[in-house]
Amino acid sequence: MYSFNALLLPSVYGVTGAMKSTYINEEEQGEHETDDEETTSSETPDFSKDEIFHLLQNERRRLVLRYLRGTSGPVRMRDIAEQVAAWEHDTTVSELTSTQRQRVYIPLYQSHLSKLDEAGIIDYQKNRGIVERKPFADQVDQYLQIDPEHDSPARPETTENWDDYYIGATVLCYVLLIGAVIELPFTSFLSGIALSAVILLLFTVLTVSRLLE
Repeated sequence: MYSFNALLLPSVYGVTGAMKSTYINEEEQGEHETDDEETTSSETPDFSKDEIFHLLQNERRRLVLRYLRGTSGPVRMRDIAEQVAAWEHDTTVSELTSTQRQRVYIPLYQSHLSKLDEAGIIDYQKNRGIVERKPFADQVDQYLQIDPEHDSPARPETTENWDDYYIGATVLCYVLLIGAVIELPFTSFLSGIALSAVILLLFTVLTVSRLLE
């Protein structure tokens, strides 16, 4: 009897120990999985649409994200600043002046990139001058609606230029009309039909030129 118990007890304890070890391993694995899930969820910032729109109200921040689209690793902050400056001035990086570069570089360095980093959209290593796109940027992209042909900062400037041209043409037409009414020397030779033709031709040229641009 003694010899039988002596043989049986180690086996029982061995099985019990193995079961306990398996339970502990499963418990530890479950804890690790929970920790991983918590880490993953904590890496994704929780922002409302209003907060995202407020963050993207600044055009330079939008252009930074436009530059980072499609990148898969760290990029130099200086490269971002130069391209953003080129977009703003409707030119190429090689044709930028030092002043144009600095006007964009300083605000990005001091403010805009830090805000995007705090929001979890990018990883901005200020001391190294390195910027890297983070996964949360994919969710922000849907609010950007970036079109490379229509999102250029130079386009509003072009629109303003055409507004100036139309205003100038309108003023010129008024001068011609008033001159014809009070019979000024430089308009007295124009008949009503000729004056109408000049005005019509002027606005036709402006409209066609803008459409062809």
